Amino acid sequence: MPGLRWEESARGGSTPRAPLGRLSRLDEALVTAGDVDDVARAVLRDLGALPGVRRVGIGLTEGGGRRVRFCAQEHLPAAGEPIPWCHIDAFEDVPVTAVVRSGEPVLAALDDVRDRFAALVERELDAGSQSLAALPLPGTGSPIGALVLFFDSTEGYAGVRRELLLALAEGVSDAVHRIHSLHDREQAAELSEAEEELEGDALRAAVTLPRDVRAPGVARSFLRDELDRWGLEEEVVESALLCVSEVVTNAVNHAHSRSLLRVSLLHGVLTVLVRDRGSVGEVRPPDDVDDPLAVWGRGLMLVEAVADRWGSERDAAGTTVWFALDAAS
Repeated sequence: MPGLRWEESARGGSTPRAPLGRLSRLDEALVTAGDVDDVARAVLRDLGALPGVRRVGIGLTEGGGRRVRFCAQEHLPAAGEPIPWCHIDAFEDVPVTAVVRSGEPVLAALDDVRDRFAALVERELDAGSQSLAALPLPGTGSPIGALVLFFDSTEGYAGVRRELLLALAEGVSDAVHRIHSLHDREQAAELSEAEEELEGDALRAAVTLPRDVRAPGVARSFLRDELDRWGLEEEVVESALLCVSEVVTNAVNHAHSRSLLRVSLLHGVLTVLVRDRGSVGEVRPPDDVDDPLAVWGRGLMLVEAVADRWGSERDAAGTTVWFALDAAS
């Protein structure tokens, strides 16, 4: 890592001198983080304090991958205050969005990436930066965000230094995934409690879907009939049909089982839930499954963009994905 001092160990390896305390503190903070703001605060605080690091930023994808919410070290608020996130369009030509799109890190001297990020490079050179590391935060299928660090030297990235940077990004990604999974479980529990307490005048319907390619069409036809009968506005109906098609297609592609579609309307909120029965056949270890959570495909990125709220929960019996739309006229 540029600016860090490394010394040879007795076994011929390399060990960092100054950064270990800060990185240990960061590891602890990531493990105990209660929300994404806690993760961002720890990253900006501890990585920004490393020797040779001039500036740090963290970005996380949202809106179905259409934008990145970003915060830089200089905007780190006082303890207890929320992180002042800003938004960057996913197609803006800056290092954070570039590595999110490609999934590949950018580790280079600023002069070497001047053509790619001209405006940003000029600003950073004027401020004293000499090199950068833009690191994707690994996700299931595509990155969930990125870290960017600017350094005050042009030292290269090789061996343990590069691996340390990539390990840092993986640790941050693990913390964000843990928080999202906990949030999804809490939302699923709240949804279950709400369904149990549905008032007698709530509108409800359910249907069992086939395990093959017919399922999305059956789901759309069933949902269209029910929502038309309930008199919902066409905009809400079209959004619900789009989302249910993606959710059911996801279940067919990943679970290969029959699934249950449940829909309810209560207090102006339309809730649609799809529950599959898990994969059939031999159960593969998680490392061998292309998409073990089956909830982060491109289709469900669309659901995130369209629905007002959505969530997922996976257990031993299968996966539940739900979304909600505000249907009050």
